[in-house]
Amino acid sequence: MNKNLFILKIGGRVIDDPNVLNQVLDQFAGITGPKIMVHGGGDQASQMGEQLGITAKMVDGRRITSEDTLQVVTMVYGGLVNKNLVARLQSKGINAIGLSGADGNIIQAVKRPVKDIDYGFAGDLTESPGDNLVLELFLKHGLVPVCCPLTHDGKGQLLNTNADTIARHLGIALSGKYSVTLVYCLDKPGVLLDPEDINSVLPLLSPQNYQQLVSSGAVAGGMIPKLDNAFAGLRLGIKRIFLCDWRDITGSSGTKVSLS
Repeated sequence: MNKNLFILKIGGRVIDDPNVLNQVLDQFAGITGPKIMVHGGGDQASQMGEQLGITAKMVDGRRITSEDTLQVVTMVYGGLVNKNLVARLQSKGINAIGLSGADGNIIQAVKRPVKDIDYGFAGDLTESPGDNLVLELFLKHGLVPVCCPLTHDGKGQLLNTNADTIARHLGIALSGKYSVTLVYCLDKPGVLLDPEDINSVLPLLSPQNYQQLVSSGAVAGGMIPKLDNAFAGLRLGIKRIFLCDWRDITGSSGTKVSLS
């Protein structure tokens, strides 16, 4: 039987609130066995860009990554945010190691092709899983990878890549050796039947009721690619996927995503 692997993806609003982040890190530190954290950048990249005179450009919630913006997100995601998370986990007894996709060649991507919109140095993940042996080696020796949303193209170019997709990618890549649980930590307690009512959490989400929620408008915006990632992850080997908020990241509350 494969050993359990826990992957937690945290996003901007968790990272931006020190008290919330501390509670999440406490819970993460208490989870036994192999585990990985994947993080986004919060608003810190936009704030740093503004200080440097670089205004963030977004289209449908996606960042346009110009050459200047890539330098900012590399500093913030790969440096400021990543190393602060590693340091805080070390203070909680977790021997964490901060990684980008280029480190150990764990995640390769390709520059997003230009269609209607030029997203600049945004990276789309390839079918190549990267070098899983590096991650497996870290996990085997008790290290906890903390992965930032930066990948590389194998030709010397860093790329800005969606953290939700990275979390799914790592879960799939390691599913041959581990029974993977992936948790997306949100600023809401799960998928809501009524977006205005935080008590309307749907405990189980199937493809059928997902389509109904999209059609009704209850699920919209950035939640759609997140859930698309979740269903794709289950189809390709991840055992369990949950969406919840910071109050309980263990999967015992929130929304469980299921293929049936």
